[in-house]
Amino acid sequence: MNFDIKHYDTPALDVAELAALGLGQMAYVKPMESDEVARLFPQAPKLEPGMRLFALLSASGEPILLTDNHDAALANAWAHDLTTVSLH
Repeated sequence: MNFDIKHYDTPALDVAELAALGLGQMAYVKPMESDEVARLFPQAPKLEPGMRLFALLSASGEPILLTDNHDAALANAWAHDLTTVSLH
């Protein structure tokens, strides 16, 4: 079986369209260290270094919630009717 693979000069979706996919419908939980928090949550208070935390992020990567409990992040997504997806 042969497949005809075509190469396109421009992507099917531009960056803005890709970022908008799932917006308001999907979110993901990102494990992180407290040292990374200032970059993602600039308004967050200074945290003790080395803490393991979980950020709930929108499909576009915007921060929604920061917690020290993975289940709490998932529960918050569920409470706001957001489908969580896994990224590998």
